[in-house]
Amino acid sequence: MQHDLFAAGRAEADPAVLQPLPLADADLRFAPQWVPADQAAEWFARLRDDTVWTQPSTRVYARTVPVPRRLAWVGDVGYGYSGLRHDAAPWTPLLAAIRARVEAACGQSFNGLLLNYYRDGRDRMGWHSDDESVLGRNPVIASLNLGGTRRFDLRRRGEHRIAHSIDLGPGSLLVMGGATQHHWQHQIARTAKEVLPRINLTFRRIGEIGKGGPGGAAP
Repeated sequence: MQHDLFAAGRAEADPAVLQPLPLADADLRFAPQWVPADQAAEWFARLRDDTVWTQPSTRVYARTVPVPRRLAWVGDVGYGYSGLRHDAAPWTPLLAAIRARVEAACGQSFNGLLLNYYRDGRDRMGWHSDDESVLGRNPVIASLNLGGTRRFDLRRRGEHRIAHSIDLGPGSLLVMGGATQHHWQHQIARTAKEVLPRINLTFRRIGEIGKGGPGGAAP
C-alpha cells in the first residue's frame, strides 16, 4: 500500500479545501478536515439517532446473508444495486443543508444520498466500483465521513493487490469523478482494531428512475 503518496504535497494545503490526489486514470479530490470536528460530531450524533436504519439481506454465493452494515437511502428517486432496492426517504432539513454545502464544494448537483452506518470494525464494504448505469458514464460520487476513522483502499480493476490507501477521518470529504470507476475499485475492509462507529454519506446523481445495475455503493 502507498498511503504516503496521497499525503505527499499536501502538508501546506488547507485541510478544509478539496485538493487533487495523484492517482493515475482517475479524478480524486480530498479535504481531510472539510467539516470542523465539533460540527462533524454533532452531525454524526443527529444522523445516528434520527435516521431510520435498515439491514437488508443479499445473495452471496447462493447464500442469503445480512449486509454487513446499516443502510438508509434519501433522495428524489429510488435506487437499486447489487440485488438491493431502496425506496427514497425524503430529505430532512439537516441532510438538505449538508447536500447544499457538498454541491457547492463539488460544483455538482445530487439527487440521492446513500448513508452507511459502520457500528464497529466488523462492519465493512466489499470491493466494488460505483458503475451502475443509472449513475452515468463518469459519475461524481461525494463521500462525507462522520464519526470514527476507517481505511479506504483502492486497487486496479482486474487486480487483487491494494495499490493505495487513505484514512477517511471525521469531517473528511472525498470526491471521485472522471474515469475513476472505469479503472479502480474501492473497499472499506473489516478490521480487528478497535474503531469508533462511523457514518458515511455518499451523494450521487441518479439519471433514471427505477433502474439499477451491477456494482457497489461507495465507501
